Amino acid sequence: MIDFRHQTFLALASIRHYTKTAEHLGLTQPAVTQHIKFLEERYNCSLFRYENKRLSLTREGEWLRELLTRIVADTHHFERDLENKDRSENIFFGATLSIGEYLMPGVIIEMLQRNPKLNIHMEVGNSQMLLEKLRRGDLDFALIEGVIDKASYHSLLFCRERFIPVCSPSSALAGETVEFADILSSTLVVRERGSGTREIFENILKQYNYSLSSFQNIIEIGNMAAIKQLVASNLGITFLYEIVARKEIYQGELSQIDIAGFEITREFNFVFLKGSAYAPRYTRYFQMMKDASL
Repeated sequence: MIDFRHQTFLALASIRHYTKTAEHLGLTQPAVTQHIKFLEERYNCSLFRYENKRLSLTREGEWLRELLTRIVADTHHFERDLENKDRSENIFFGATLSIGEYLMPGVIIEMLQRNPKLNIHMEVGNSQMLLEKLRRGDLDFALIEGVIDKASYHSLLFCRERFIPVCSPSSALAGETVEFADILSSTLVVRERGSGTREIFENILKQYNYSLSSFQNIIEIGNMAAIKQLVASNLGITFLYEIVARKEIYQGELSQIDIAGFEITREFNFVFLKGSAYAPRYTRYFQMMKDASL
């Protein structure tokens, strides 16, 4: 395990404020400063710098954070393996909402049918939360929708899914071919900040030179089932993965909006920490899940 000075470094690298880091760790601010100074002298380089009055990591600081994050996570996994007295195979992973609720149940069922002795622990959350748990070592890997920093994480393409706009069958948009600008007068129902679905949609809006504020009204909800119910009741429109709305579209509860020229697919990625000593194990889990999804 890393020593207390490295723990201070990781906390400061995350919080980016000396006083708040001291409060978080129960230390004095001079103690935090002393810990960082010790490391900078030990490694003969600056780890932090101020840019426009904001604390940021230097290139060397980024390298050290990446190394320490990997050590902390792998140590956590090693300790968990030691506690596993019966040597059963435990898989701890996370999945974003769309993946966890609509893709993984079928995959998990198939995996357990093939190997009933697997102990599978899946946590569903938004992308930011899952990546933070990945860095802490709480999760082995995560299945993430949305943009991934591939310089910090090792990612394997799990699948591609269509990203579609939907409305109520009774909406004026249903059954018509419309331009993107035509939907802006609608109320938009959208996921919370930090979700992969929202991040993807905001990036798409930028491509059309729009933003969320371009819509007449915004409703923000963190539950996908609730979003679909609101849209089915003709209280707004939303954008989501086709897999999420496939059942409701088939049953006539939702209708895909036909926007001229709109054809978007996005990646679902299998993600773990780059350089992890457990990479071969995670790669094996990836293949297990891929095989189970076919």
